[in-house]
Amino acid sequence: MITSKIIAAGILKAVGVLVAIALLLYFLYLIQSVLIYLIISLIVTLIGNPVLDFFKKKLKFNHLYATIATLLIFFLIIFGFIMMFVPLIMEQGQNLSLLNTVQIEKDITKLIAQISQFLENHNIDSEKIFRENDITSKLNLSYVSNFFNVFLSALTSFGMGLASVLFITFFFLKDRVLFIVGAKKLIPDNHEEQTINSFTKINHLLSRYFIGLLLQLFIVFVLYLIVLLIFGIDNAFIIAFICAVLNIVPYIGPLIGSVLAAILTMISNLDSDFQTQTLPLTIYVMIGFWIVQIIDNNVSQPYIFSKSVSSHPLEIFLVILVAGFLFGIVGMIIAVPLYTILKVFGKEFFPENKIVQLFTKNI
Repeated sequence: MITSKIIAAGILKAVGVLVAIALLLYFLYLIQSVLIYLIISLIVTLIGNPVLDFFKKKLKFNHLYATIATLLIFFLIIFGFIMMFVPLIMEQGQNLSLLNTVQIEKDITKLIAQISQFLENHNIDSEKIFRENDITSKLNLSYVSNFFNVFLSALTSFGMGLASVLFITFFFLKDRVLFIVGAKKLIPDNHEEQTINSFTKINHLLSRYFIGLLLQLFIVFVLYLIVLLIFGIDNAFIIAFICAVLNIVPYIGPLIGSVLAAILTMISNLDSDFQTQTLPLTIYVMIGFWIVQIIDNNVSQPYIFSKSVSSHPLEIFLVILVAGFLFGIVGMIIAVPLYTILKVFGKEFFPENKIVQLFTKNI
């Protein structure tokens, strides 16, 4: 028989559970930076596992030396990017007067005037587009210098974060066997084999996925760079790199990269005639970027991703699309890794399910 004491105890228990969950979420919020370091370290570890195995199996390094060598490669790659991009960005920042907000306003005003003149020459009323909205008077780029100061502060934090990530990654690589042994003790005996098999497959597939992602970004970067160099665009290396990194965000990233490339192309050619030189050059660059995207979307990306995570290209497309509608840009970025994890667990724990069999036949 249910009494008032039992009901009260149930309510108190439910409230206690809710409070505990709230405190846990608050605690996770407070240590979100640490969680980010752990997630990044885990990704780097997944990428580094094949390199570690190469040193151990092919070059006969012992585990410690193989771990140090793998971490050293990551450090040299990161250091190389810093040494390559920081001086280049600082130099180009001075050339483009990034800290001269008055000059930036003049450049953008000049660009708007050129576009307005082009529209008027083709009998398009630019009055409503520019003058009635008074776009030029609303330009306020005084935040640029403040943003630069914030960027320098963030750079310091980035250094601390990088050191933390490399430190955590070192122990993830060095003590991965210990982590597996520790995990076995926490896993119920009746699910131990399935769980261990799942983590092994997830580690293998995600390692291939992240390596495939880096390969895809490198291919896009090279193709972007070729397009920009063909048309003699200033700062081609930096623009190609930024646009390639934006490809991490599926479908939306390439669109933003194309728009960014078009804007930078127009701004870098303000002294040229807009109708006969700047506009055609921008169109050519846009066409070149679209061709790169056609190649990437139909050749390199489907092949690399389908091979790395053993999923059909249409399957990957739909997963990214659904994740984007549900969770936005973050969902699109994590869609493929999370979907891969769910597929592996589904195959290990529900192997007889027909739907699971349909989607996991290649794993």
